[in-house]
Amino acid sequence: MAKNEKDKLEKLVSLSKSRGIIFPGSEIYGGLANTWDYGPVGVEIKNNIKKLWWKKFVQESTLNVGLDSSILMNPKTWEASGHLDGFNDPLMDCKNCNTRYRADKLIEEHMRSLDDETIVDGWSNEKLKAYIVDNNIKCPNCGSTDFTDIREFNLMFKTFQGVTEDSQSEIFLRPETAQGIFVNFKNIARTSRKKIPFGIGQIGKSFRNEITPGNFIFRTREFEQMELEFFCEPGEDLKWFDYWKEFCMNWLEELEISSENLRFRDHDEDELSHYSNATSDIEYKFPFGWGELWGIADRTDYDLKQHQEHSGQDMKYTDPYDNKNKYIPY
Repeated sequence: MAKNEKDKLEKLVSLSKSRGIIFPGSEIYGGLANTWDYGPVGVEIKNNIKKLWWKKFVQESTLNVGLDSSILMNPKTWEASGHLDGFNDPLMDCKNCNTRYRADKLIEEHMRSLDDETIVDGWSNEKLKAYIVDNNIKCPNCGSTDFTDIREFNLMFKTFQGVTEDSQSEIFLRPETAQGIFVNFKNIARTSRKKIPFGIGQIGKSFRNEITPGNFIFRTREFEQMELEFFCEPGEDLKWFDYWKEFCMNWLEELEISSENLRFRDHDEDELSHYSNATSDIEYKFPFGWGELWGIADRTDYDLKQHQEHSGQDMKYTDPYDNKNKYIPY
């Protein structure tokens, strides 16, 4: 981060503390890295944003309903979603000072100093390491260029349920709110009597044990998501994808966030997840540069199919108009 950007961020942190907006977490004990507590003013601002989102996306919408699912879920959920095997960060250590870094973020920080906005999502570990070596990228802490090879590190926070600590009682803090929506799809379709297309909205805490950049409240290990999963007939997905892109951007502008500080960044084909037809991020211009504020993705029928396969439960939707047409929604 450039010095002027760092100065701006430090002033913002100081102002937030002095005005009772955000305090460092556990401050009387020296704090805990990348944890923040919302003070009397901050909690009201945060709750107002959540209320506005809930009103716009759930209460005022004829398409959507709400949910509040559990943070702790059956571990088979994360096996089905792919989080146990594939939810990893590429980490490497400086051999000189033993500081650990995310290889992709190390590269992005280097690129940012060159005003290069190349996106490295989707790069292989071999390509990441080669770029670091070829460009002589230094350890931000000590200046060394001697790094270990890149290793994959799972981001799930693991704990144990009950009084024994063994593999049978292993459980995880959820890394996203989406899976609580997917596993409840049939329950909600049945009890709400909503017909496709419809969406399910949720606000809740998620946890990711990642190396965070230390940019104030942007990307912390404990965070809150406002999420909507929208279900439609196969073949209608890209139409609704465009609809929700525009809807989300319009809502941010309704909050009077300057349009100069907002932009779409559509993912290139090599960035897309294997299950995605299209993905676009709404990015905000933070003091440290452009960063993701909101992710909008066409996940196809991947999640419901995965849960059908792993649970043995039928996740198909039956079209009520003819009671014959059955399909797994996108």
